[in-house]
Amino acid sequence: MTTEQIVQLCVFGVLFVLVTVMGFVASRWRAGATLDHLDEWGLGGRKFGAWITWFLVGGDLYTAYTFVAVPALIFGAGALGFYALPYTVVLYPIVFLPLQRMWSVSRVHGYVTPADFVRGRYGSPLLALLIAITGIVATMPYIALQLVGLESVLRTMGINGSGLLGHLPLFVAFVILAVYTYQSGLRAPALIAFVKDALIYLVILVAIFYLPTKFGGWSAIFDNAASALAKPNPVTGKPSGSILLSPSNQLQYATLALGSALALFLYPHSLTGILASKGRKVIKKNMVALPAYSLVLGLLALLGYIALVSGAKPIVNQATGKPDSNTIVPVLFGHEFPAWFAGIAFAAIGIGALVPAAIMSIAAANLWTRNIYKEFLHRDATPKQEATQAKLASLIVKFGAVAFVLFVDPQFSIDLQLIGGVMILQTLPAVAIALYTRWLHKWGLIAGWVVGMGWGLYLLYTIPNPSNGKAHFGGSALTLDKLNLLGWQPFAGSQVQIYVGAVALVANLVVAVVVTVIARQAKWFNGTDQTDTTDYEVEDGDPKLRPVGQH
Repeated sequence: MTTEQIVQLCVFGVLFVLVTVMGFVASRWRAGATLDHLDEWGLGGRKFGAWITWFLVGGDLYTAYTFVAVPALIFGAGALGFYALPYTVVLYPIVFLPLQRMWSVSRVHGYVTPADFVRGRYGSPLLALLIAITGIVATMPYIALQLVGLESVLRTMGINGSGLLGHLPLFVAFVILAVYTYQSGLRAPALIAFVKDALIYLVILVAIFYLPTKFGGWSAIFDNAASALAKPNPVTGKPSGSILLSPSNQLQYATLALGSALALFLYPHSLTGILASKGRKVIKKNMVALPAYSLVLGLLALLGYIALVSGAKPIVNQATGKPDSNTIVPVLFGHEFPAWFAGIAFAAIGIGALVPAAIMSIAAANLWTRNIYKEFLHRDATPKQEATQAKLASLIVKFGAVAFVLFVDPQFSIDLQLIGGVMILQTLPAVAIALYTRWLHKWGLIAGWVVGMGWGLYLLYTIPNPSNGKAHFGGSALTLDKLNLLGWQPFAGSQVQIYVGAVALVANLVVAVVVTVIARQAKWFNGTDQTDTTDYEVEDGDPKLRPVGQH
């Protein structure tokens, strides 16, 4: 370990200790009567205002993995990596109205999870179970990816062992995270998000103005990046990428951006921050203000081109013997900035892993507690028993994610997250569309989920990745030539690519509609709707709102 790495590690350690103290103090911050209730432990008392919600939701959506993976994708592929920018731009207008409706109906009925809403809307334990399982399975690799981001920073600071000892700092960090999340619940990441976002904004603004001056300005950076990406990949013999989209990947870019936008607030952890807010006005303000993060994301993405021009090389992961592309941005900061500032940047990324990991584990724990444990294992569970179960489940989820990093190639976690995005998109009909209409029949929704999930996973299985030799699950871009509908190939010969999630969602919706028409003609019972039309427009302060902490 070099002198510079020791300085970086010291700065990182000081800031990590600071957020650890904040995590434990958070249990008393804006505290309610007790934390032995999911409203308090899992949703922070449902009373976060505009500023807290902005930091909480922003800290949840813009994760450590985002801050290392988006520039790394641009470093390796070029323009395609910028899909994250339009996706976060179109996201907020799309969800502006649905999230307000979700908040209102959830506050009226005391829903804690999206599966709670589905259970109440359709009276179907089976449909709610499918939504809950989808949310948990899709969230697990997402948590693991936060560890991948944190490990990329630790690896850059010289902690790059090949055995369990090399993972010890990561394990210690997540033990601390597990303990203060267990104690403080959602209040811990909400409070820490203030520090995380302040550090991220500081680091990115300094980097985006300072680094271009070292490499001849943006014009030279783009020219040199274009030349570097045009060089043939030694494995495939084709260019690694381009600073412009090609005719074959433009549809993929558009469908990936739109599909990701539709999927993001279907993730249980994204909805957790919304349900924790105190009113519809808070949500409106946040949907207007959160695009500020998209500006930061766009600036951050440009670091991929700077890294390409700078000559930065990924650090070899001693555990796998392969270069870790996620270390590109940390390596860039380590080379181009003084050690103390690089330490601040590494802390921003590291803390940026803790905030979303905590929220994700809480959201997954809420799903387990409300929609599996209480629904099928202990119907008469008291609020205290629910809270205890959720706390224990959050620990299991966190250490399950650590197990991913310890025993599985981190690249596999990334592949699993791609699968998770396709999976969570299949809950859109039952969660998002149901906020507006109950026309789709519950059996149509179940059949659509089965077909969309099955076909989506099958298509992902058929996609290879020649650059790393993977025959299956090599990405989420499907060549239209490979689209086969019961032997019919409508796009035979086409090399245009499309996002698998979009194809699977279309199949899901078509099947849901067809089965719904059949079910309505046959007059199948469609469950009992616990909600009322007026429940979806209730404002903060309305007497219909269920008091926080009430069973």
